[in-house]
Amino acid sequence: MKQIRLGIVGLGRAFSLMLPTFLADARVQLAAACDPRETARAQFEADFDAPAFGDVEALARRADIDALYIASPHQFHAAHTRIAALHGKHVLVEKPMALSLAECDDMIAACRAANVHLIVGHCHSFDTPYLRTRELIASGAFGDVKMIQALNYTDYLYRPRRPEELKTEEGGGAVFSQAAHQVDIVRMLAGSRATRIRAAVGNWDPARPTEGAYTATLWFENGAFATLAYNGYGHFDSDEWTGWIGEMGQTRSADEYGVARRKLLKVASREEEALLKAAGTYGGNAYTPAAKVPDARRHQHFGPLIVSCEGGDLRPMPDSIVVYGDERRERIELDAPEVPRAEVIDELMAAVHCDTAPLHDGVWARGTLEICLAMLRSSAEQRDVLIGGETSITKEC
Repeated sequence: MKQIRLGIVGLGRAFSLMLPTFLADARVQLAAACDPRETARAQFEADFDAPAFGDVEALARRADIDALYIASPHQFHAAHTRIAALHGKHVLVEKPMALSLAECDDMIAACRAANVHLIVGHCHSFDTPYLRTRELIASGAFGDVKMIQALNYTDYLYRPRRPEELKTEEGGGAVFSQAAHQVDIVRMLAGSRATRIRAAVGNWDPARPTEGAYTATLWFENGAFATLAYNGYGHFDSDEWTGWIGEMGQTRSADEYGVARRKLLKVASREEEALLKAAGTYGGNAYTPAAKVPDARRHQHFGPLIVSCEGGDLRPMPDSIVVYGDERRERIELDAPEVPRAEVIDELMAAVHCDTAPLHDGVWARGTLEICLAMLRSSAEQRDVLIGGETSITKEC
C-alpha cells in the first residue's frame, strides 16, 4: 500500500480534529512535526516515535517527508506554505487558506514554481453527503440547481480562544473561520462562478469583539442563488434539526446546552482563556487522546442544507441524502464512514501519488476567501459587492 509521509506544522486544535483520521487511515504515516509548545512536541515524539521540532524550517528540510499538513494559526499559513514549497513538499493547508488574496496568490505561485500540489482543507465540502449530492446534481436527473439554503447555529464564539481569534483583522471571527465551510459547500453544489453577494454580520458581544454571526445571499453566473446563515452565539443549536448528530458525526445530547458559556465563566482573563484552549489541545493536560474518543458512526456535516433543483429538492444528512421529487420522497442511505475525513486523504493521495489535480486546490480556495472578504465588505458598506477574479469551478473531481 502506498503511503504519504506527512509532516505536521502545528499541533493545536486543527491537528487534534484531524488526528483520528491520521490514526485510522493506513495510508498516512506521521513522520515528524513542529510546534512552539514543548509539551505538544514531547507528546508527539512519545506517541509516534518520530521527531518534533520548534522550527518549521527544520521540519521542511527533512528528506523523509512527502507533504506538510499546515495546521498553524491562520496568520502563518502563507509563510509556512512558502517554506514547504521551497523545500519541495506538497501542501495540505487548513482553511482559511490565508487572510488576503495577495497571500493566496503568493502561495499558489510558490507551489507552482516548485511543482508541488496545494490542497486546502479540511473544509466540509470534502464531506461525503455533499460530494454525493454533487454527483446527484451532475447526473441531470433533477435539472438545474436554482436555490441553496444553508444554516448553522452553534456555540462557536464561546469556545476557548486565543486573543487573535477574537480580532477580525488577525483572522478571527465567524466569517474567516466558519463561512469558509458554507461558501465552499454552496459553490461546489451550485457548479457555477459566484458573481455577487449581499451580506450582514453580527458583532453583538463587546467581550468577544469579532463577528459571531452572519447572513448572506450569494448569486451565481448560472442564475442560481444561495442563502447562508450562521450564528455562533451559543443559544439555539441546529444539531437539533440533524437528529442530534454533531458536526464531527458524533452523537450529542440536548443536555449539553450552555456548556461552552459555563466554562468561560471560570476564566478571569484573555491569558487564562488561551491557557484553557491550550490545555484541551494535543499535549495539553486536559487533552483527551483520540484513541479514547468514540468512533463517529455518521458523516460529518455543517448544519442543515437544502438544494432546490428544477425537478426536486436534495437534503444531505449525516447518514443519508433525502430526495424530494415531484411524486415521492426517497432516502438514499450512506454507508457509515470507516475513517473520518477519509475524503481529505483520498484527494491528497491522488495529488501526491497520481499527480491528479485536486478539487480543493489553491485557485479554488482563493475563490472562497474572495467571497468571505466580500462578505465583510458588503456588511461594512451596506451594499452588494461584485465577485471577480474567480476561475471556473466546474472542473471534474
